[in-house]
Amino acid sequence: MADNDAPYTLGSGDKLRVTVFGQLDLSGEFAVDGSGMVSMPLLKPVKAAGLSTEQLESELEAELGKTLLRNPSVSVQVSEFRPFFILGEIAKAGQYPYVNGMTVETAVAIAGGYTYRADRDVVRITRQKGNKVVEMNVAPTVVVKPGDTILVMERYF
Repeated sequence: MADNDAPYTLGSGDKLRVTVFGQLDLSGEFAVDGSGMVSMPLLKPVKAAGLSTEQLESELEAELGKTLLRNPSVSVQVSEFRPFFILGEIAKAGQYPYVNGMTVETAVAIAGGYTYRADRDVVRITRQKGNKVVEMNVAPTVVVKPGDTILVMERYF
């Protein structure tokens, strides 16, 4: 899939480490809420969903520059990615913490492995791309993204 090289876009459930240089009171750990916003002290909520960390840095610098600081410098890092979900023919379906660089095979291992009925050649991933949800059948070696839902289907005999 071509989007593996695209910059990571933030979404609900991501936890961010925001550093406003020289301003300890404005720096800290913040979560992207269910509406895709980040709330920080002394600022109105800022839209983060769909933005890269660099784009969010620019947005926060602009907001801080309007009201509080002259020439603010902001750094945004993802401290914890949103979880992925896995269901179907695996031992323990559910929600699991995302591990950077994880493949479908790694996700299956985290979830306890395949059942004896599992199709080990193709899995279905449901992924948010911009404003739309995309379903795709992929090989087990494909890289999983935060927030993906993986469905391991039953094989046909």
